[in-house]
Amino acid sequence: MGKFTFRKEERLTKEKQIQELFEKGSSFYLFPFKVFFMPHPDPAITHHQVLISVSKKNFKRAVDRNLIKRRMREAYRLQKETLQGATSLQIGFIYSHKEILLFDEMKRKMLQTMKKLLVNTAKFQEVKSSDKLPGSE
Repeated sequence: MGKFTFRKEERLTKEKQIQELFEKGSSFYLFPFKVFFMPHPDPAITHHQVLISVSKKNFKRAVDRNLIKRRMREAYRLQKETLQGATSLQIGFIYSHKEILLFDEMKRKMLQTMKKLLVNTAKFQEVKSSDKLPGSE
């Protein structure tokens, strides 16, 4: 298994899971991404599943949307080992900027976003574990 791969299993494609991510997941905004995340409901899954989306409202031409998605996937693929310590997550990256960023800037922003995601995940895990302490019921 390659270190810098982005396999089909790592993509979040099931409509039901995507809907659940947007309804029940936590989120934050870090320019230019709106990020939704939640723990993966299947504990047997050991990798993160990612959704990448670009608004048709902001980019009418499919070529522009595809370019941005390609850059986002590549930035994620190169930076995904940053999230190695976290439990398996479902993550949605929504591009919300009105202009197309250069790849170097997008890669830098993706790294910042993933670090914040790691911090938010750690906080989320602390809250969950404190809810399950015996005697806190």
